[in-house]
Amino acid sequence: MSTAALSATARADTGKGAARAMRRAGKVPAVIYGHAREAQSLALDTRELERLLDRIAVETTVVELAIDGGTKRALIREVQKHPFKKQLIHVDFQEIVAGEKMTVDIPLKFVGQPEGVRVGGGILDIQNDHVKISVDPANIPNAIDVDIAKLGIGQSMHVSDIAVPAGITLLTDGGVTIAIVQAPKVSEEAAPAEGGAEPEVLRAKKPADDK
Repeated sequence: MSTAALSATARADTGKGAARAMRRAGKVPAVIYGHAREAQSLALDTRELERLLDRIAVETTVVELAIDGGTKRALIREVQKHPFKKQLIHVDFQEIVAGEKMTVDIPLKFVGQPEGVRVGGGILDIQNDHVKISVDPANIPNAIDVDIAKLGIGQSMHVSDIAVPAGITLLTDGGVTIAIVQAPKVSEEAAPAEGGAEPEVLRAKKPADDK
């Protein structure tokens, strides 16, 4: 589990007008919510937040929010950005409650080179590189390792094949394909002619007899 620190200030003013004024002042509106508590509006320093987002994996990092003298541990659930400008619009945090499992999207780390690629010249096709899990916040992994070394050509691996650490429950459907080794492509030039036909031979025309 990775952790990071971020400063925040509680705010009472809400609404679009207040949010626009905050952004002009170099702040990003945010909210923190959690089990059995009311949502609390926050203000974050834009530059500090940008530096944080540049260096962490958002899905798996626990953020220790320093709010007006207190500290709350939370996960970033959503980062809203302007569709055209390089501007952060809003951030949602979910407070971590001790002993309460959370649903988290975790990246998959594929380990090894598939046999079908190494020996048969196949092509590895990664179809899904994240899974949804239920886990105690104290045990959130940075990634889940998936051993693909034994995959042969035409073979695939599914969510149900993933070996997860103790204390983690997979929520993504077990039938979802995460990786497959495709057969190597055969170039058209190397492909034999259909039906075993002999290649056409072009012969120069004989010169016409002089009359």
